[in-house]
Amino acid sequence: MVVITLQREKCIGCNYCVEMAPEQFAMSKKDGKSVLLRSQNKKGFHTIKSHDDIIFDSCDKAAKACPVKIIDVKQI
Repeated sequence: MVVITLQREKCIGCNYCVEMAPEQFAMSKKDGKSVLLRSQNKKGFHTIKSHDDIIFDSCDKAAKACPVKIIDVKQI
């Protein structure tokens, strides 16, 4: 299982996450910040849990590319 968490409020809108993992991330047209698609928001932490282990590599690249380090990816 892959768990991805985004602290959206701290996003600076660089778009790296969308470039690295477009199937999981998009940019909001309202405020220009990253959106973790199909996520649940809990106290500012947007999280998805997926049984699709294939998404780990692209999301891990997105987390490493993020200049403000607001993306966390775990494989459990």
